[in-house]
Amino acid sequence: MIFWWFLWIFYFIAYFYVIFFVIRDVFRDDKANGWIKALWIILLVFVPFLTGLIYVIVNGKGIAEREYQSRSRTVAEYDDYRPAASASPAEDIARAKALLDAGTISQGEYEALKSKALGNQYYGA
Repeated sequence: MIFWWFLWIFYFIAYFYVIFFVIRDVFRDDKANGWIKALWIILLVFVPFLTGLIYVIVNGKGIAEREYQSRSRTVAEYDDYRPAASASPAEDIARAKALLDAGTISQGEYEALKSKALGNQYYGA
């Protein structure tokens, strides 16, 4: 009994996946006009299993191309910030000491910067 219940749940989830996949692909298709898209959606509502199967058979190559295009459009973020290498640990410690004396940073932050300048890994305040 439980086996059949899990099997039906699996089929139900797979069914919804196919429906959403077809809907997503229908709206990504630039070559199809609005009437064709509407027809696919209407058929998907009334005869979902058969429509999903026919859609994959008819538009199989186009589905693969649109999937590839959507993945290739993703552009990595570009960040202008490039941290400069420090001249020497002594200069870094001196800058941190100046910030501490000015009251800009706390003693814990100063210790962290000093530890980092000396090449140690600092894990907390």
